Amino acid sequence: MQGTAIERSMLRTDLPDMRPGDTVRVYQKVKEGDKERVTQFEGVVLACKHGNGITGTVTVRKVIDGIGVERVFPLHLPTITKIEVLRHSKVRRAKLYYIRDKAGREVRKRMKQVWREAAPAVVAKAEEEKASEIAVVEN
Repeated sequence: MQGTAIERSMLRTDLPDMRPGDTVRVYQKVKEGDKERVTQFEGVVLACKHGNGITGTVTVRKVIDGIGVERVFPLHLPTITKIEVLRHSKVRRAKLYYIRDKAGREVRKRMKQVWREAAPAVVAKAEEEKASEIAVVEN
C-alpha cells in the first residue's frame, strides 16, 4: 500500500468484498444534537471508485416511494460502523449508471398503466355529471 503512515493508520481492515451490482447495507453513525444513532442505507452498488485506498468511494442507490436516492460513501469514513453485503449479483459492467434510466423508464411505464386504468373512470364520471346537468335543465 502507498501513502504516509498517517493515511495507513486511518485505513479500515473490516471492509467486505463489494462489487457493482451487489446489494449492501451501510450502517452510519449520525449525530443529532447531543444524541448519536446508527442509520442504515440499503441499496445496489452502482460504482466503486478510486480503489481501496484512503480516497476509495462506493456509490449506493435505492428507490424510496418511486424516487431514486443515491449516496456516495467514502470507504474509510470513521462514521461508517459496518458494511454488510446482502446479495451478490453478476453484472457485466464496472459502472451501472444505466440503472438510473432503467428504473425511471419502468416507473413511467407503470404510471402509463395507472393513467390508462384511471382514464375510463374519469370519462364515465364526466358523462354522469353531464347527464345530471341535462336532467336538471330539462326539469
